[in-house]
Amino acid sequence: MAVKPIPEGYHTLTPYLAVDGAAKAIDFYKEAFGAEERFRMDGPDGKIGHAELQIGDSKLMLSDPFPQSSVRPPAEAGAPTGSVFMYVEDADATFEQATRAGASVTMPLEDMFWGDRFGPLTDPFGHIWSIATHKEDLTEEQMAERRDAAMATMGSSS
Repeated sequence: MAVKPIPEGYHTLTPYLAVDGAAKAIDFYKEAFGAEERFRMDGPDGKIGHAELQIGDSKLMLSDPFPQSSVRPPAEAGAPTGSVFMYVEDADATFEQATRAGASVTMPLEDMFWGDRFGPLTDPFGHIWSIATHKEDLTEEQMAERRDAAMATMGSSS
């Protein structure tokens, strides 16, 4: 049997996070997002050299930072180093679960012009998680019309 170029259970894109305190982050992601730990490779000094979590139908890879990696954690960079966009069945429930687990609200959850209920959170490790539930299928014209109306409202409130 030939080796598959994309392993079974993986998608083309898989986020990889450098996290100061990867073991604590795994516990947080389990509580906040229902993550299941699939693999953990311990590194030196009790740090995690590599771990893989399953969240819904997707994988998330992470590790503690290490000198050989070009991926740096947000605390070291002084700002978020990326974000994870996550579609879920119920954005309100996931948003609430994640905030109870310790995430902070970056922007309140709202119905957005493109048809999603959407809001970003920042986890205790500095990573941004954009939580969304798709609510409406819209044409490009409908989205453009709603975008223009939303931008006009924002401009008039300044």
